[in-house]
Amino acid sequence: MTHKSRISVVCIDCQTDDLSQATAFWSAMLGKKAEPDEEGKYVAFDGHTGHPKVLLQAVDHEPRVHLDIETDDKEAECERLKGLGAKEVARLKTWIVMEAPTGHRFCLVGPQGDDWPGDAATFEGGMPA
Repeated sequence: MTHKSRISVVCIDCQTDDLSQATAFWSAMLGKKAEPDEEGKYVAFDGHTGHPKVLLQAVDHEPRVHLDIETDDKEAECERLKGLGAKEVARLKTWIVMEAPTGHRFCLVGPQGDDWPGDAATFEGGMPA
């Protein structure tokens, strides 16, 4: 069975309940208009084409940057990455939180891009196809 995956989002985790200050900074820094979601938990930026895209996220933990890896088979990608030394940390809503052997966290998510699969790598049985 084959599946595809690629980096979809560079997610800037902001330890806050209010993303307004972070939005002002990152919007000005990127030179892009901010597009907050209705709940105020996420902010995307307009004018972005292709992947990865940049997203702000309000979180409870320390600030950090993490990657979202989009895949058409989260279970197969999870197993492939565990075989490479990653560990599964949690399952939240529709994504799987993973940790690389280096301690970096990332999430496995379903396809996010309008151009899916675009330049996604193809894997068969855990190996590049």
